[in-house]
Amino acid sequence: MSKSGEAMNILLQLILAAIAVLIAQYIIPGVHVESFLTALVIAALIALLNITVKPLLILLTIPITILTLGLFLLAINAILILIAAALVPGFSVDGFWWALLFGLVLGLINSLLGVSLGENR
Repeated sequence: MSKSGEAMNILLQLILAAIAVLIAQYIIPGVHVESFLTALVIAALIALLNITVKPLLILLTIPITILTLGLFLLAINAILILIAAALVPGFSVDGFWWALLFGLVLGLINSLLGVSLGENR
């Protein structure tokens, strides 16, 4: 694929991820997104956090993850969402449990839309 085709694919994936963020915030009352532009920034930041911070957190929490049979990875996703909420103006999450639910719903919507930002393809 050419570089322009690859860039268009990344842009399309980012727009789909932003739409997923908007759908998820519509479903979950504890999550608030101000605009589509904010959703776009959230999608890009979550993808960036998944690429950079998430592997480090997984490495540091291997014993807890093994002990909980992998369920602690859901908590890591919630923590990344709370970090994104702290960094992006216009995006707020009412607490850890809302972030956990938002992560689950966002993952489901992204799977349905075929979004693969921040993950190895």
